[in-house]
Amino acid sequence: MTGFPRYAIYFAAGADSALSRFGAELLGYDPYTGDEPSFPADALHVAPDWRDITADPRKYGFHGTLKAPMALGAGRTEAELATACVAFARQARSIPVIRPVVDAISGFIAVIPAEPVAGLEQLAAECTRDFDCFRAALTAEDRARRKPEKLSERQREYLDRWGYPYVMEEFRFHMTLTGRLDLQRRGPILEMLRARFAGLKVDKLAIDRITLFKQDDAKARFRVVGEWTLAR
Repeated sequence: MTGFPRYAIYFAAGADSALSRFGAELLGYDPYTGDEPSFPADALHVAPDWRDITADPRKYGFHGTLKAPMALGAGRTEAELATACVAFARQARSIPVIRPVVDAISGFIAVIPAEPVAGLEQLAAECTRDFDCFRAALTAEDRARRKPEKLSERQREYLDRWGYPYVMEEFRFHMTLTGRLDLQRRGPILEMLRARFAGLKVDKLAIDRITLFKQDDAKARFRVVGEWTLAR
């Protein structure tokens, strides 16, 4: 069974940002405060079962993954991981900037980059490598849960090496807004989400921080326990 607590290194836009509020309202959960805002009326209008549609991403909070959720290895502590986050953030680097759009990806809807950004892929690769020393070894149960028979050979290699198949060139940055949707339902929901996102007028988004999220147990939602701005 997966060990707990679990930690993840995510990008989140900041507690006071319009983008974070946008995600919290749509998911019905704010990982910064633990609050559960009411769903927007337009979301409920287009999908009365909006709570069910957003059940899976609600558990994680609105975020973009940089280092996937992991239990800590033997002898590792949350304090040590936070210290490593501080050191990582202090390393001077170019800050990747994306042009965010709302689109479908693998059957669900998310905020994604309009085009690939090499600096973002590099940042995620650095997070994958630099924080891997904190990760507990992948268990047989966890490996089976990833359905390795449905992965490509390279993805299986990454699953075994890094505990997660979608890293390095397989990485695709996304900030999830829904669970998987049938094609016939996707269109109206995508249109509504694009309209709401357009109202934010977020033409550029700097991936300028790392945020440490924690999940206490299997039934708990992830919450923010630390955030660090990346040095330029």
